[in-house]
Amino acid sequence: MKDSGNSFHARHLKRALDYVMNPEKTQRGRLVGAVNCQADMAFEQMMDTKKQFGKTDKRQGYHIILSFKEDEVEPDRAFEITQKFVAEYLGDAYEAVFVVHDNTDHVHSHIVFNSVSFVDGKKYRYEKGDWAKYIQPITNKLCQEYGLSIIDVEDGSKEKQHENYKDWSEYREGSFVWADMIKRDLDACILQANDFRGFLELLSEKGYEVKQGKYLAVRPQGMTRFRRCKTLGENYSQEAIVERIAKEDLSFYQSQNEEKQAAIVKCYVKRYRRAKMSGLQKRYYAKLYRIGKLKKKPYSQVWKYKDDIRKMHKLQEQYLFLVRHKIESAEELVSVLDNLTDKKKEASKEKSKTYKAKERFKDIFDKAEQIRGLDDAESCYQSGDTFFEDEHNAWERLNTELLAQGYSVEEVESLRKKYESKYAQDCKAERAVSKELNLGRSIWKELTVSASAEEKQYDKETIRDRKEQPVR
Repeated sequence: MKDSGNSFHARHLKRALDYVMNPEKTQRGRLVGAVNCQADMAFEQMMDTKKQFGKTDKRQGYHIILSFKEDEVEPDRAFEITQKFVAEYLGDAYEAVFVVHDNTDHVHSHIVFNSVSFVDGKKYRYEKGDWAKYIQPITNKLCQEYGLSIIDVEDGSKEKQHENYKDWSEYREGSFVWADMIKRDLDACILQANDFRGFLELLSEKGYEVKQGKYLAVRPQGMTRFRRCKTLGENYSQEAIVERIAKEDLSFYQSQNEEKQAAIVKCYVKRYRRAKMSGLQKRYYAKLYRIGKLKKKPYSQVWKYKDDIRKMHKLQEQYLFLVRHKIESAEELVSVLDNLTDKKKEASKEKSKTYKAKERFKDIFDKAEQIRGLDDAESCYQSGDTFFEDEHNAWERLNTELLAQGYSVEEVESLRKKYESKYAQDCKAERAVSKELNLGRSIWKELTVSASAEEKQYDKETIRDRKEQPVR
């Protein structure tokens, strides 16, 4: 949060604190916490610190958001994880407020902290790469403790993103449309081009913007970002494209086709009677059909219909939900939603039960982890290096304590894997039920909105008819 100017340097800091502590987003303030300050007096105390050390200008504070996978964590659990993160990352040096917002589909937490340390007056400094070096490893460690999804950090960069975020990002950008479209256009240009320059000219003629740097990247009309060609597959890197231009032409594909020999095979098809659809199912199927009536365009124009395609996918999921649960009326839909709500509660209860059972063994899990951390030092000590005598003594003490509790390190590791596997299964089951429940709720919401609109239209027509009646 930057300096807002001489009139009010800390305006952004004040607004951030007001926003994150909004009672409507934090269960009336129940999900609000603070370290080294009082939550309701956080801004005043942060300003006092700045004035004390004469650092009231320039950078005012920092804002970190921890976002959890949809339906994977309860608000209280997220609050506990955030509190541990703040304690480990900021320690006792900075005043900070941390909260959890549960007013969206994705439970997430906000951390707002002062840029000036109240201990020595030093300003917090974020360096490039700190996310990969310090922040993400802490969140990964905490999420692993609770059996939650993590973001992989590779070579200190953000290149390897969380798979679920990548899926969501690609879905938002319409990559399910772009990828095939771009590959087909690249294949066509490779086939027609005599050299790499001609290949780039053909792409430009098709409406593509081309960016050549470390990697070849293209952007068709309608796409908001450039797409690196190498991400489409090993046959689409710049080196592979140059090689393919040199060897691929019509005769190349004809020779490939000649190698294939036709064969007659028997195919047995089991035929099923067409299932009859209820009125409710027909209604959704009709929507799908109407969207499917789009006239076929040249493949490179598909990007114009990405919103319709996304809508079609949604309607298809809703239709399959109705078929899957054999729903033929609004009353049956309500019954299924009630049943799914009960199942979600049972799944959450089972997940909580597994987590509590795992927590009972936390002491022996911690000891086993400490022993594993000392294994290398113990190995050196056994080889004759007395420098590691203290580590050897700690290793022996921990092993003795563990054996006194009736476990060996191998047994503890087996027990840990058992509980982690069970907890992962419980989380998966809960997510599956939540996804099905949300899908059903979306159908119900559309039905109620539609019914309300029809009622309003009926009321308007009735009033209009009454006005038009002659006065007797």
